[in-house]
Amino acid sequence: MAGQLNKLKQKELDAAKSKERAYSMSDGGGLVVLVQPSGAKWWRFRYRHNGIPNMISLGTYPDTDLKTARDKRAVARMLLAKNIDPAAKRLAEKEAQADSFLAVAEEYMSKSNSHTSTIETMRRRFTLYIYPRLGKRPIADIDSPELLRALRRVEARGTFETAQRIRTACGQVFRYAIATGRAATDPAESLRGTLTMVKPKHYATMTKPKEIGPLLRAIDACDGHTTVVAALKMAPLVFVRPGELRGADWEEIDLEAAQWNIPADRMKSGRPHIVPLSSQAVAILDDLHPLTGPKGYVFPSVRSMRRPLSENTLNAALRRIGYTKDQITTHGFRSMASTLLHEQGYPSLHIERQLAHVEGNKVKASYNHAEYLPQRREMMQHWADYLDGLKKTNAIDATKLGQS
Repeated sequence: MAGQLNKLKQKELDAAKSKERAYSMSDGGGLVVLVQPSGAKWWRFRYRHNGIPNMISLGTYPDTDLKTARDKRAVARMLLAKNIDPAAKRLAEKEAQADSFLAVAEEYMSKSNSHTSTIETMRRRFTLYIYPRLGKRPIADIDSPELLRALRRVEARGTFETAQRIRTACGQVFRYAIATGRAATDPAESLRGTLTMVKPKHYATMTKPKEIGPLLRAIDACDGHTTVVAALKMAPLVFVRPGELRGADWEEIDLEAAQWNIPADRMKSGRPHIVPLSSQAVAILDDLHPLTGPKGYVFPSVRSMRRPLSENTLNAALRRIGYTKDQITTHGFRSMASTLLHEQGYPSLHIERQLAHVEGNKVKASYNHAEYLPQRREMMQHWADYLDGLKKTNAIDATKLGQS
């Protein structure tokens, strides 16, 4: 590699034309540009280490300009002066990078069957809270105290539930790393019970018929965006979790069978869920289908058909029609249905199954998403008819409806 350096002239580099066969032009010191028959120009650094010839790529011209290529040559020559093989060093760095938390996490998310919105949330949280501290670390070297320090910083912001969710997501990545032979342990598992426990949320709701009727009439009279109003009308009829409602996809909806099949990756329980659709719910979806169907989100964002309604949109709509967060939330429609259906004598098993509450027996739960389906279908139609009754009658008559 001895001899004159910087022999290439910029004009020569720009003027180099392709030939039938590839040929090289030397800049000295091991740096050459290889001109391909296609016209592409590849930078290469040729060298010997311990008497063995080798070559590494330094990029392509003009993306890598002449000055940058020479700088890379200088770095490679400095490594050789220290008896370090540039190719071996690059391979080691590549392997280390491939086993970093960031690389493994991104690989896991790319292969995950989870819903797109779930992966987007996971990636956003990792990008904000985990990648800056642990992203470049070899995943096998990360221990529980190191992960805990990163999660404590999330807690310091007062976002305790987010810290818990990130710990769970990290655990998924570590278990994937174990399965693919890049880690031996899951440090997230060791952190169970170490983070601040989040108190169960009690969502504001209404369970008095005389209050529910006016609420439903206000929703019907709402003059907001079509998808927002439709979602708000659906919420009390299906009483699923707000995220499950917002993320509804037309591929999940079977209008002919009057059934909504929510896949496991969109459910909090991680198990598929069936929602029988009342005639009222089907009517809402029939009206919406020409606008947002036949594919994609049932309730797309006001700004983009590629995204579902945002997390706060439905609650904000309730605020606009005059209801405060202490009176009702979209999540509160679940407890509304649970309370009144229990009062009306429906079996707890049917109600709990329709609420998709986690079954204590995990083996049984994995097979029971269709359990009590005929009974649940009848219950859901009764519930929709009951709500219609509340909109039309006074409190006394509405109470009688629930007992009929």
